[in-house]
Amino acid sequence: MVPIQNLYYLLSYAWNRLPERHALLTADGQDFERPVELLGHLLLLHLRRYLRAGLPPAYQEREAELPELRGRVLLAPSLTRNLLPRGRAVCRYDELGYDGLLHGLLLGTVRELGRTARIPGSLRQELRRVQRQFPADIMPLQLTNDTLRQARRQRPTGTGAMLLNICELLHLSQLPEPTAGGRPRFRDFRRDEVVMAKLFEQFVRNFYRLEQRRYRVQSETIAWQAAADQPEHLALLPSMITDTSLEAPDRKIILDTKYYAAALRTRYDQQRLITPHLYQLYAYLQNQRPLPGQQLEGVLLYPAAEQEVDLRYTLGGHPVRIVTINLAQPWPTIAADLLALVR
Repeated sequence: MVPIQNLYYLLSYAWNRLPERHALLTADGQDFERPVELLGHLLLLHLRRYLRAGLPPAYQEREAELPELRGRVLLAPSLTRNLLPRGRAVCRYDELGYDGLLHGLLLGTVRELGRTARIPGSLRQELRRVQRQFPADIMPLQLTNDTLRQARRQRPTGTGAMLLNICELLHLSQLPEPTAGGRPRFRDFRRDEVVMAKLFEQFVRNFYRLEQRRYRVQSETIAWQAAADQPEHLALLPSMITDTSLEAPDRKIILDTKYYAAALRTRYDQQRLITPHLYQLYAYLQNQRPLPGQQLEGVLLYPAAEQEVDLRYTLGGHPVRIVTINLAQPWPTIAADLLALVR
């Protein structure tokens, strides 16, 4: 698993933000035992700054019976209650105020986190203290898939986006309560391969986006070099979307990340590369059309869990490298290894 002291770096880049000095000092200076403690500290650090700057007003959807028209009239409930002859109507409208969806989620998350026994008592006290800094008219909201999805639709930026990312990861870490009214429990999300695979992919792509200037970095869709008797049949082909494409005038690297325990599998006492991973990268390379004079390459990148691997091939005329990155080593070494990979 990724050591907690390196987890902050992965999260920062995965969320497309350079690690901030004040948060780094906290992350490096604390002896965190669980990821939820790190997330709690990061939530406090960014939330205090957010509150000091003053909560930005946000539009919240309201629905009420009004004596005047406002926003959109809801005919069904207005007719059912026979409101129109009395000069009234049920309206749905947006109201500007501080009781926005994001602010309610933040307050609800702070309250929930402040009740968990999985973090030190001092951190729980700080979380309870910061609750009192919220305006009194903000109602706490529970973290759910639906509320998080609605908050994402509002496209928060800056510190608000960072705080929403922390809330989302805390939600993914929650376990069901064994009894009603029991204290919330949080699992170590580093053991969740689905969550970590997404973070690892985003971390690698945004690291290259932020830390080098030679390549244009993106995730791109590769079109199949295919033909069909009936054009609509082409729409049935699966999408080919790269994790990370690094492109310069003279070189293009298609880099696929795989968060697996090992880059090799043992079958009949012999080690082999993971077939679907290699086939997928090969399909990307064969269907990609590089620019004139542009060298096309492929990389499969794994975290080094059980063993380190660095294999080089030429497949279909393209250089291909299967390599691991040790996420347990000091952060400066991780950064240097990633940059050396694309030199």
